[in-house]
Amino acid sequence: MSEESICSRADCRTAATHHIVWRNPRIHGDDRRKIWLACDEHVGFLSEYLKARDFPVEVNRGLPE
Repeated sequence: MSEESICSRADCRTAATHHIVWRNPRIHGDDRRKIWLACDEHVGFLSEYLKARDFPVEVNRGLPE
């Protein structure tokens, strides 16, 4: 796992086990997606943070290819 494959949660240095695909529909079209990486501990927090803002969110186990 590379150094880039760490959790996106602030101050977390744990290896990522999930990727969260999301977008902000107020400023981006359907073709624009962002990816946050998440460890097992923070996947729920990060995905709920995005969902609370009404962003389309997809959570996937593993890292993006």
